[in-house]
Amino acid sequence: MERIICLAVGYVCGLFQTSYIIGKMHKTDIREHGSGNAGTTNALRTFGRKAGALTLLGDLLKCVIAVLLARLIFGRTESDILPLLSVYAAAGCILGHNFPAYLNFRGGKGVAASVGFVLAFDWRIFVIGAVVFFALFFLTHYVSLCSLSAYVTALAVMLVLGEMGAYGMDRPRTLEMYGVMAALTVLAFYKHRENIVRLVHGNENRIYLGKKK
Repeated sequence: MERIICLAVGYVCGLFQTSYIIGKMHKTDIREHGSGNAGTTNALRTFGRKAGALTLLGDLLKCVIAVLLARLIFGRTESDILPLLSVYAAAGCILGHNFPAYLNFRGGKGVAASVGFVLAFDWRIFVIGAVVFFALFFLTHYVSLCSLSAYVTALAVMLVLGEMGAYGMDRPRTLEMYGVMAALTVLAFYKHRENIVRLVHGNENRIYLGKKK
């Protein structure tokens, strides 16, 4: 039951579609522009840097809030499995972001929400994932490649830390946590399947923070 509650709480948080709201302020549906994705990169391309930054912040914070709510609700009664419940809350938020019911299940790809997840879950995963992301970004400028690489890195770091006993749970629940994180990683690859095809064919779009030289 605790897992279902965390998924539900997270899903509700994930329904706050930052880029969609910004698009409506511009009297347009962002999903009808650019890549058709309601996420940070498309907001950046469609509406500019300010909109991209606001989308990143909004989508990040909603997953932070989801994790914090899970800890607030179960902090006393289920303290021994809080890491697992936090991952379920984050999973619910990412699902709500990717598949919002009120938008015909057409949302984003969950990357910014996932950043909020690892930030709230374990700062060590966040730091290592950020290093991988930005190192690849300044080398390639492929946001999709950076995002997927950071996701795989986050999974690997969680496995290492978990095996070192960092999360204080018994073996079955630790393995369950790995399973949820692995499922989120697979979901990220699925949502980026078109980007992966473009990467393979060498025609993926690049993002530059400044003017392209």
